[in-house]
Amino acid sequence: MKRIDRLIIGELFGPWFFGVAMFTSLLLAATYLGRIADYVVQGLPVGMILKITLLLLPPILVKTFAMSTLLGALLAFGRLSGDSEIVALRAGGASIYRIIFPVALFSLGVAGLTFLLNDTLVPNSAKQARGLTESVAKEIKNKKSQPAFQAIIEDGTLKAMIMAKDFNLIEGTLSGVTIKALDKQGEPSFYLEAKELRYQGNKDWRIINGARMFSADGRDVTEITGDVWPGELPKLDKTPEQFGVQQINDPDYFTTGELKEQLSKSDVDKSLTTEQYRNREYWLWNKFAVPMAAFVFGVLGAALGIRSHRAGTATGFALAVAIMFAYMTLANFMNVWAMGGVIPPYVASFTPIVLGLGASLIIMWRRNTG
Repeated sequence: MKRIDRLIIGELFGPWFFGVAMFTSLLLAATYLGRIADYVVQGLPVGMILKITLLLLPPILVKTFAMSTLLGALLAFGRLSGDSEIVALRAGGASIYRIIFPVALFSLGVAGLTFLLNDTLVPNSAKQARGLTESVAKEIKNKKSQPAFQAIIEDGTLKAMIMAKDFNLIEGTLSGVTIKALDKQGEPSFYLEAKELRYQGNKDWRIINGARMFSADGRDVTEITGDVWPGELPKLDKTPEQFGVQQINDPDYFTTGELKEQLSKSDVDKSLTTEQYRNREYWLWNKFAVPMAAFVFGVLGAALGIRSHRAGTATGFALAVAIMFAYMTLANFMNVWAMGGVIPPYVASFTPIVLGLGASLIIMWRRNTG
């Protein structure tokens, strides 16, 4: 690595880590502080509160990476410009493109880290946080049961419908279960009523505390005392996380693989409404667009940070806030238009990225020729 690269990347690290810590604290306080305070008032154990907080942290942390890259580049290049180090580099023959090159490398690294965490750690954390907070809410607020409904579809044909009075994600249980099995003509053939079904892993559900199965005409009634699944009923092909998935409106909850699976499945059985389908398409493209924002923000921040006059740190903060506000406003408009079918979801996801990259190239060209 050349000396110019070490110089610029060294300048970026400090402001970037500072931005991550600052933005994470602000977003955590703005989003979840009220809920955490409520847990304290309700007398929830400190260990449980800490666990919930740590589970809520990864989705927020990842969202700050791109913002911190923008802030870090603005502050770093603002200082380099103020100390005339950019002038010295230009006098030494380095072009603006060469000066910004290490920023691009740093930003690509941040983008890769963002994608990796956003597709592995974040969904797992979001699932655990959802299950834990729902369980806590039931205990301390006497929350009503969370009903669940799912359909079992094989080869595009509806085989059974599952209804449960309550669903516990943490324990992997369905309570107050009724399963209606359908024949080839789509008519009810058997019913199963069970107090509880418990997930054993590998899409294997077992009957707990017995069940009763009877034919649709009421002639055959069978009392089930063990946990063996009756052959008259199709097996449940869902994991606990897949129950109630249509009602989840949190893109952090899903990996790219899960989103692709939902979209492919809906193409066959139409299990998602048109709005839900577009929403998940938008979430899927955003899995790639959001990490790319770190790269665009880094390059844009570096280009804007190169100034011919001395500017204070407050200028970098103000400019970063203004750019992030413009980005989020545009992204929200794109999301609304995508949900309404005005533009394709991939266009909605990547339009802010393309515009930001275009603005970066124009500013770099002007700085290089100026």
